[in-house]
Amino acid sequence: MSENTADAANRVPAHGLSRVQTLIIAVAAGMSVANIYYAQPLLDLMAHDLGISSSSIGLVVTLTQVGYGLGLIFIVPIGDLTDRRKLTIIQGLLSAIALIVVATAGAKTILFAAMSAVGLLAVLVQILVAEAAALATPVQRGGVVGTVTSGVVTGILAARSVAGTIADFGGWRTVYLTSALLMVAMVGILVRVLPRRAAERHSETYLNALVSVPSTFLREPILLFRGILALLIFASFSTFWTSLVLPLSAPPFSYSHTLIGLFGLVGLAGAIGATSAGRLADKGYGRWTTGISLALLLASWGLIAFLPLSISVLLVGVFALDLAVQAVHVTNLSVVVGVHPHKSGRLIGGYMIFYSIGSALGAIAATATYARYGWSGITILGAAFSAFALAVWISSQLFSVRRSNNRSVECPHG
Repeated sequence: MSENTADAANRVPAHGLSRVQTLIIAVAAGMSVANIYYAQPLLDLMAHDLGISSSSIGLVVTLTQVGYGLGLIFIVPIGDLTDRRKLTIIQGLLSAIALIVVATAGAKTILFAAMSAVGLLAVLVQILVAEAAALATPVQRGGVVGTVTSGVVTGILAARSVAGTIADFGGWRTVYLTSALLMVAMVGILVRVLPRRAAERHSETYLNALVSVPSTFLREPILLFRGILALLIFASFSTFWTSLVLPLSAPPFSYSHTLIGLFGLVGLAGAIGATSAGRLADKGYGRWTTGISLALLLASWGLIAFLPLSISVLLVGVFALDLAVQAVHVTNLSVVVGVHPHKSGRLIGGYMIFYSIGSALGAIAATATYARYGWSGITILGAAFSAFALAVWISSQLFSVRRSNNRSVECPHG
């Protein structure tokens, strides 16, 4: 290869990302994040196959989220210091290996370890989002990131439907074997789609990159506030979706995993409806969008409590829950990125750590609660997380009003 050819290969196209490239990255991001959520409608099958108790099977989801949290801390910052294209390829192939181990696990210890690795490597989704933003031109960046984020949300919610359908035909192990094959195919496509770029030199060390994330969150109260909200709303979210399969797969419902997975499509509709939350935040309505959404989240649990009596009312509750959670999430991301735009990748990674902790907390608490108190215990638990989030928001508003009044007293003519 000549020197001119090499330079051309390393040059990012002046027009940024094409529509096709953007859609492929969005699909890849959705596939990557879906690996975390395939297990939720399959917990009963895994427990029966490997002899895991119903009170312990929630560890599958919890350990996956713990692995994801560790990946956010230790892997995502690498993307700021090295070639994201190479990092994407390596993570994709390692993810495929971890998925194969899950599919062939013969003991719960192997399953738990492999699921932790799946979560660790699933932070590929954050690398893809950051790479898409970097490859886009300033004019198209918002649209590109929005499209990729839509792919992420679709992957999260569609994962349950896909997993349930495949499991009904070929068992839960087939779900992970299929995903492993798709990850290998995805890597092959991304190798051709992602343009090569000349490596950028960074004076910042890996250790400094790691330390900068928690220190920034501790210095900026708004980041910490939004992180706490993420923890609580996703604890509520995970409480519902982790436990839903347990009553629906048992008498008197005895639904198939395909049918249970379709509940995710109702949630997807709610999440799509939340896309306007970011635009409201851009117009200065982020505070009230958050408060109204948190109130809706709490109210949704009143509808979800009707599960033994009415599936129709439950479906309305599912729509409201996912609409509320995604509206707060989109608003949170808008606020977080706006604090330090030049550090948006790391700030999103730090924010997602709170998300991961909340998801893990909700998963393990949900299975233990359901085993002892049934669905009524689940509704109380989910409502408690939601009420706590709303209380945090109300407290922040009261604090803001008090601080504003104090400033008015100190500067009456200001």
